Order: sequence, then structure tokens, then C-alpha cells
Amino acid sequence: MTSSSPKSADRSPPSPKIGVLGAAAIGIGGMVGGGIFAVLGTAVALAGGGTPVAFLLAGAIALLTSYSYARLSVTFPSAGGTLVFLDRAFGVNLLTGTLNTTLWLSYLVTIALYAAAFGSYAATFFSDASPLLKHILASVAILAPAAINLLNSDIISKSETIVVVIKLSLLALVIAAGVTHIDPERLQPSTWADPLSLVMGGMVIFVAYEGFELIANAAEDVKNPTQTLPRAYLGCVAFVVLLYVLVSIVTVGSVSPDKIAQAKDYALAAAAKPSLGNTGFVLVSISALLATFSAINATIYGNARLGFSLAKDGDLPKLLENRVWNRPVAGVLLTSGLSLLLVNLIDLQAIAILGSAGFLVIFAFVNMAAFRLANETQANRWIVALAAIACLAALAALLLNTYQTDPKALFVFGGLLVSATLFELIYPRFAKRQKRHLHHKFCSQGQAPATETD
Repeated sequence: MTSSSPKSADRSPPSPKIGVLGAAAIGIGGMVGGGIFAVLGTAVALAGGGTPVAFLLAGAIALLTSYSYARLSVTFPSAGGTLVFLDRAFGVNLLTGTLNTTLWLSYLVTIALYAAAFGSYAATFFSDASPLLKHILASVAILAPAAINLLNSDIISKSETIVVVIKLSLLALVIAAGVTHIDPERLQPSTWADPLSLVMGGMVIFVAYEGFELIANAAEDVKNPTQTLPRAYLGCVAFVVLLYVLVSIVTVGSVSPDKIAQAKDYALAAAAKPSLGNTGFVLVSISALLATFSAINATIYGNARLGFSLAKDGDLPKLLENRVWNRPVAGVLLTSGLSLLLVNLIDLQAIAILGSAGFLVIFAFVNMAAFRLANETQANRWIVALAAIACLAALAALLLNTYQTDPKALFVFGGLLVSATLFELIYPRFAKRQKRHLHHKFCSQGQAPATETD
């Protein structure tokens, strides 16, 4: 890419450079972060031999939702992404303010999820890993990227492409080598959990599909968006669904249930051992450390800037608007601090439940936004309605099962939603912040912002 000279500053901006593969790579990089390393063991524990079906169910919901994102991104291309879609459909009010804050909180949960996975995989390099050691390692996995973000976030971001290639290459290696060690008996329907548990397995690990929505934030830089964005969204989700299903087939088919239960928190490394031996176990563990560390760094970076944007809109404290060395230091510190609390107070499965529930809420409303704006986006109302219903049904099933099996996680999730609502209701009035607005979110298309509502 050529740099523009001072003389060229008055000319029209250069044409967008991102094509289908580039946009799809953003989604794949977002999804295949730390999620699969963190939740694979949890999925197997819930779904048994039906784990591939669980991943397929969750993937179907992600695929439906990606259609809504594609239509919305084509019509309203903006770096604001999800925030823009919600504001455009529902106006600027308590509902969208609460959803924006919930999105910010959900990214905190994903940081905690990745950190917990980092701690589990890092602990495999120690002969006697105590729970305390795992917590220390998980905390380091947050503190180190936080320091990087404060000093020089480019250190990791410039190597992100390399990390993605390493992750995909090792997953492909695990699949290719593991196929020859699959025992078909372990995948028979008789080994599957009951239908409700299959659904639960899929919904608990839904957070592993979070990430495709990041394509929306780059929509303004995509060339030929009408064709590029739908292909990128649907293509990247379909690719990741296939990848996860194959990984789960190899895991369940080549590792005994007892060993998976024993290695629940680092199941993917255990899946590499039958075909690749201890070398495979170590390689996957190193890949997991790179993937989760990179994902934590990127999410801290993105969430600090999301917090900056929400603070400018009056949804979060004005402190988060302050920059030091041109970096949102307060946002980095708050994001890291809250994530540390989550990872040290809640277990891995509960964190996965919180993350999945949070994104199911957000995606349900994005699908409803696509339905409400169908005349403008030319979206198929039946598809976006089905996507919204699927997200809400999955959320209801997840919360019901969580109430029966892990009520603590349900109370924490309810607390997050209530906190987001009360904060949005009380804080702007208490702090006397100006009413938030849509800034320049629609300027690129010359469209007026949606009318603000009380």
C-alpha cells in the first residue's frame, strides 16, 4: 500500500483494499482465537460422542446470524459495527445503551475465558500444577498483554497473521494425523448424550463462534461490499464450522472418555497425543498459549477502544475517554482488572456459559435489527426471523440448564445484565453526561442518523 503525499491529501481517498479472502480472514482470526482451545473439553463433557453435533448446532445459529450481519454491513458500513446496527434499528435509548454495555462486558468474559485456557495449557508444562498455579498463570496471561497494550500494542498485532497461520496449521495437522486413529465406536449415537444435553453442549460452547462480527468493523474498507461481505461472512463461518466439527470428531474418536475427562481443560492437546505422541501434545499446547495470549491482547486492545467510544457517548465514565501517550490507559486498566476478577472467581465452564449467553443476547438483537430494517437492507425476513428465534431459543435453553446445573453462573449472568441496565439508567443522569448520539456513524453513506429517543 502506497503512502499518500501531502499533495494527494486533497484528492479523493484511495479505493478500499480488502477483498473476500481478507475480510474472511478477519472473521476466521476472530473465531479461531482461544475459544476452541478453551471449550472443547467442556463440550465433550456435556455432549459425549455427539460433540460434533453440538458444534454443528451452534454453528448453524452463527451461520444464520452471519446473514443478518452481512445484510446490515452492506447497508450501513461503519467502524462502529454492532453498535451502529442496534442504534440504527432501535434508536438511542435505554435498550441500546444496555446492549452496548452488555457487549463491552461480554468481551471482558471472553478475555477471562482465554486466560483460563492459557492457565490450563501452561500448567501442562509443570509436573505438579496446583489450582493456585493455574490462577497465577491465568492472571499473568491478562497482566502481560495489558502491559503490552500500555507500552506498544503493535508488538502482537503485527504478528497476528503469523499466529493465525500457526493455529490453523496445527489444527489441520491434528485433524490429518488423528483421522487414522479414530475409533468409530466412540462416535456411535449410543455414545451421544441425550438431545437436551446435545443442545446444551452446543450452546455452552457458542462463544467459540464469537468473532465473525468483527468483519462489520472493517466494512468501510471492503471493495465491492455488496458481493464481498456476504461471501466473507458466510464463507468464514462455514469454514470454521467445518473445522470445529472435524476437530471434535478427531478428539472424541481418538481419545477415550476417561482421558478426555481427565484432560478436560486442555482436551485439544490430549487429542493430538494418540497420533503425534508427546511432541503433538507439546506443539498443540504451545499453539494454545500463542492463540490465547494473542486473543487476550487483541480483545483488551479492542475493548479498551470500545469503552472509549461508549464513554464518548456517555454510556461509560468520562475517565475512559482520557488518553495517555495516545492510548486509552484507563480502558486497558479497567478491562484487565475486571477480567482478572472473573478468571479468578469463576470456573472455566461458568465463564464459557457467561460468554455464550452474552453473545446470544447481542446476536438475538442484531437479528431483530436486521428484521426491523429489512426494507432498507433487502434482507430475507424469514431468514433473519429464524435467526432471532434460534438465538432466543438457544439462550432460553442455556439459561434453563444453567439454573439446574450451575445456578451460580446464572446469577452472575443476571447480575451482569441488571448492572448494565441500572448503570445505563442511573449513570448518565448522576454524572450529568450529555445525551449520547450517533456521531458520524452514517456519514459515509450520506444518511441521517436514526432519531434519538428517550
